[in-house]
Amino acid sequence: QVQLVESGGGLVQAGGSLRLSCAASGRTFSTYTMGWFRQAPGKEREFVAAITWSGNTYYTDSVKGRFTISRDNAKNTVYLQMNSLKPEDTAVYYCASGRSRRYQGSNNYDYWGQGTQVTVSS
Repeated sequence: QVQLVESGGGLVQAGGSLRLSCAASGRTFSTYTMGWFRQAPGKEREFVAAITWSGNTYYTDSVKGRFTISRDNAKNTVYLQMNSLKPEDTAVYYCASGRSRRYQGSNNYDYWGQGTQVTVSS
């Protein structure tokens, strides 16, 4: 089992920044990919960013140049730095862990955090 706990969400004005954290615990040795997803009201959960054990990073087009995913292996933590936030970034953000080399679909992940709310005001 892998446990994931997100933190860092909150309310921010458009153009502002937030940094989300995802702390992993448990049997993390089998993890290949860590990802961030988000889900806004009335929308399906969408892929935001992912990072593999080897350090490769991937982003959905809408956040490229604004968001950065990173990791701290010593702390077993993954981060999502979100800059130049827009109201359309408002969503519950979820951290996910997977053993698969695929990263874009939610079905490729085995464990999920509880989510953290990000609200960007106009």
